[in-house]
Parts: sequence; C-alpha cells; structure tokens
Amino acid sequence: MLGKKCIFFQLAKTNQAAGRFLGHKVAPLNLTPAQAMVLGFLAEEDQVTSTELGKRTELDSATLTGIIDRLEAAGLIDRMNHPDDRRSILVCLTNKGKGVSGERERLVFEANQEFLAVITEAEKETLFHIIGKLRQQAQ
Repeated sequence: MLGKKCIFFQLAKTNQAAGRFLGHKVAPLNLTPAQAMVLGFLAEEDQVTSTELGKRTELDSATLTGIIDRLEAAGLIDRMNHPDDRRSILVCLTNKGKGVSGERERLVFEANQEFLAVITEAEKETLFHIIGKLRQQAQ
C-alpha cells in the first residue's frame, strides 16, 4: 500500500518537500534547515548544554554534534566550558550568530506563512493538532 492511502509515504514526501522549501528560504544565510532550527532554539535560550539543546531540537547526539561543528566553523556559535560542571559544554551564539539568527527568524516566519498559505486558519489548527497526536502515538 503505497501512494495516496499510505500515511507513511505521504508524511515522508511532505517532510521532503517541506525540507526543500525551507532549505531554499534559508540558503541565502548559508544554513541548512537543521542548522536554522538549532540557531532558532539558541536564540530562544542561549548558553545551554548540548544535552539540553538535543532535548529541545529532538536530534540525536551524533547529528547535533555535526550541526554544532558546522555552525562553530561558520563563526555562528562557540562552545564554552560550563562554569559549574567541568564535564559539560555550553553552546553559545556569537555576535555574528545573533545577527544571522535574527534574519533566520524572519525567513522562517515567511517560509511558514508561504508553505501554509494553501490552507485556512482552521485547517492549520487541525493540522497541528493531528500532527501532535501522531507524534505522541509514535513515541
């Protein structure tokens, strides 16, 4: 059962399309959608441990480490020793990262508006409700 009636196929193809859509929007900042997401979480709360950032982004450790490495190489974040826990590292936005993150926020907001423009406000609420239920079911 593939195609129109297979939810897994439909969700996978929607995820791919959404990733490409967002990728085109954040490409001028030299960011991938995942990097843009990590910067967004850091903009909400900066100077967090990589463990905390992993929980928020719902990314596994290996994936998040690669993203952090690339963001650090681009000068957008720094790793700092945690002042209270020598085993922990804090992930922090640089000044450059704060500037890029502000532009990222605008582009992601616009991307959300454009991507969802084909459905009504009521459909958006229903969509997010259904997605939330499906994510909970899959846990």
